[in-house]
Amino acid sequence: MAASGKVAFRLPPLPTIREIIKLFNLRAQKQLSQNFLLDLRLTDKIVRQAGKLKDTHVCEVGPGPGGITRSILNADVAQLLLVEKDTRFIPGLKMLSEAAPGKVHVVHGDILTYKLERAFPKHLEMKWEDDPPNVHIIGNLPFNVSTPLIIRWLENVSKRDGPFVYGRTQMTLTFQKEVAERLTATTGSKQRSRLSIMSQYLCTVQNCFTIPGRAFVPKPEVDVSVVHFTPLVQPKIRQPFKLVEKVVKSVFQFRRKYCCRGVEILFPEAERLEKCEQMMMLADVDPTLRPAQLSILHFKNLCDVYRKMCDEDPSLFTYNYREELKQKKTSKRTFRALGKE
Repeated sequence: MAASGKVAFRLPPLPTIREIIKLFNLRAQKQLSQNFLLDLRLTDKIVRQAGKLKDTHVCEVGPGPGGITRSILNADVAQLLLVEKDTRFIPGLKMLSEAAPGKVHVVHGDILTYKLERAFPKHLEMKWEDDPPNVHIIGNLPFNVSTPLIIRWLENVSKRDGPFVYGRTQMTLTFQKEVAERLTATTGSKQRSRLSIMSQYLCTVQNCFTIPGRAFVPKPEVDVSVVHFTPLVQPKIRQPFKLVEKVVKSVFQFRRKYCCRGVEILFPEAERLEKCEQMMMLADVDPTLRPAQLSILHFKNLCDVYRKMCDEDPSLFTYNYREELKQKKTSKRTFRALGKE
């Protein structure tokens, strides 16, 4: 008999994922962007991107029928938390939980509202400067929540709260191939976007590999990529997340125009040109560069200058270009209506 502690955990024989789907009459719902991954070689490959998971605590987001779940359990994790919004999948996940006694906790809930900061034991917390903690997030994300969810988690990284109270928690997540390309796009590339800056100023982001759409049931119209995130010890832009987001969003608002066009809309109309010119000059950014040509250093300079300008005039940060446009349109309609009376 093998010595105690040396035997790796393996799941007992279980129905296949296809059999689970049949058994519980599970159909992927298009309106929820659900696609099942049935090939266990691929689910094993996704889990391998997370690194060594033996004795770690893992949260799997949206496990569905449990394909990736099996691969995570076979990696011999200490604890696995499953957060699943769709009640139809809970019985199948409970079956997996029974097959791995004491290892799995199934939660029926929405990851967008679930409090991950309370999900794992306190002793797992590491200092931010230390190695990442023994906590990992893994998920084959539904397309309709993947972007809002990663933006939410990036904000958590910047504040070191949510799943990042434990330290620099790593994440291995799936995205539509196009979204993954945006997340990892380099300066000047066609896919460079708001997502590129927001993810890369806070994390090391790696596009691991792409899974063809035909591997999923039902087959989505796009391929899917696996992306790995490790929060940086020091963010490349040291300003509040909302300020960085506002500057980056504004610049990419007019992605085909010169970057100064997006910077302009950070300011009310009356002082727009003057303030924009001032900001570009102080940040040492060429106003004729396109948004995709701006490096993270360019954005750091823009954010630092904008922060100083907001400190000098606090009303600047609350200024909203879209609101101003709405008010103008409303005023025009009112003016026309009065003219017809």
